[in-house]
Amino acid sequence: MVQPTRIRLSDGVDIPQIGFGVWQVDNTEAPKAVKAAIEAGYRSIDTAAIYGNEEGVAAGIRAAGVPREQLFITTKLWNERHGAKNAAKALDESLRKLQLDYVDLYLIHWPNPRANLYAETWRALQEIKSSGRARSVGASNFTIPHLERIIGETGIVPPINQIELHPGFQQTALRDFHARHKIVTESWSPLGQGRAVRDPLIAGIAARHGRTPAQVILRWHIQNGLVAVPKSVTPARIVENFDVFNFELTEEDMAKIATLDNSRGRIGPDPDLFT
Repeated sequence: MVQPTRIRLSDGVDIPQIGFGVWQVDNTEAPKAVKAAIEAGYRSIDTAAIYGNEEGVAAGIRAAGVPREQLFITTKLWNERHGAKNAAKALDESLRKLQLDYVDLYLIHWPNPRANLYAETWRALQEIKSSGRARSVGASNFTIPHLERIIGETGIVPPINQIELHPGFQQTALRDFHARHKIVTESWSPLGQGRAVRDPLIAGIAARHGRTPAQVILRWHIQNGLVAVPKSVTPARIVENFDVFNFELTEEDMAKIATLDNSRGRIGPDPDLFT
């Protein structure tokens, strides 16, 4: 299998372009799924405090037996833990559950604008990074106004923003903002929670390449310079989702997938409203 590519963040940290997401993976299922993903070649594991499976992720990492320095582990700060006093304690709890001394990436999971603490929290994450408990820190689900505020108030640009992004919701304006500020875009629900893989246009492209629809979509993410974290607990699909580095979509393929974009294609919560 061709080795995956990595993207260098603006702070010098390299992140694998395909990671393994564990959203909605039960804590009892996580050990087996994470172990299978690492054995398939994944080196990036994406979890969050609110997922309730950090202990299971830790068990999967131990079972796989890959040296810690070869792994890229992401977790996220939940909404109720915003603020300078809470953020560091929240990470300590996550590190204890993950049985790690540090994570490679710590994200503010949602801006939670009603609490109005995300700028203060962003400052707190800089201290966390300085402490060595996170190699890199970033944002998740931040819109352009949220990003403009934290950049304006702190002068520090997040190196990465993890957002909902799939062929049915391509977030071109936000991606353009990211590009102007050298922010890497990371896609959650990169397969549109299964919707995109059922699209006839995707199916046609997949048939021409002798690939699965999911592989075509993940290849689309890669060729757009995105980081993607697909999730599956099925061993065969875990392997398939990682086997996307040895073929290329044509310019025509990419243009066709671009036509699937829908400004109303959001599946998850609205970051301006979600608390």
